[in-house]
Amino acid sequence: MRWFAQKTRQDIWDEAIEAPLGDIEAAERIRAICDAAAASATGPAQTGERERYDRAARVAMEIAMKISDELMRDDAVRRIVDLCMKANDLKTAQILFRAIQAAWVREAVQRDHPALPQ
Repeated sequence: MRWFAQKTRQDIWDEAIEAPLGDIEAAERIRAICDAAAASATGPAQTGERERYDRAARVAMEIAMKISDELMRDDAVRRIVDLCMKANDLKTAQILFRAIQAAWVREAVQRDHPALPQ
């Protein structure tokens, strides 16, 4: 009975990227990845959920590095920092926070997450 066979869950960050992404498409994909991974980041600290968060964050960071527009990249990195903070991954969040170049984005992240150092 194949109807009841359990299918493996395909996460957005596991989907292959067919063609090079433009800046807007990359930012949209990062937003979708962060939204989808938020449940894994805030959920119970199970090994499978932590692995899902790690994969999602890694893929989002790889995509963010390819964004050429500085403000779009800063906004994408901000979303990844938010994801890291939800997962209590302060070390990664601090590293990514330092990569944000726009002062107003840095101030917004600092306001949202006061635990991040200046």
